[in-house]
Amino acid sequence: MSLLPAAIPVYILVNIAAFLLFHRDKRLAERGAWRTSERDLLIAAVFGPLGAMTAMRLFRHKTQKMKFRLIPLFLCLHAALALIYMAGL
Repeated sequence: MSLLPAAIPVYILVNIAAFLLFHRDKRLAERGAWRTSERDLLIAAVFGPLGAMTAMRLFRHKTQKMKFRLIPLFLCLHAALALIYMAGL
């Protein structure tokens, strides 16, 4: 039995959550309010790199921070794991 049918909607939701977290942090930064920690943003990016990277580019948020340049690597890792999984099917 494949977990893929259940994993895809969960993966989409995790990426949406990462996107929204980065968006929220950008809006809080613009207001000078209390912000989401970089650690929490990076954790969200590890699990939802597509959403995080999309938000970074769209809102121009955290693009200059060196540690956030890891996010495209997270996305590549997810893509590689998906290909490996699909090749094994």
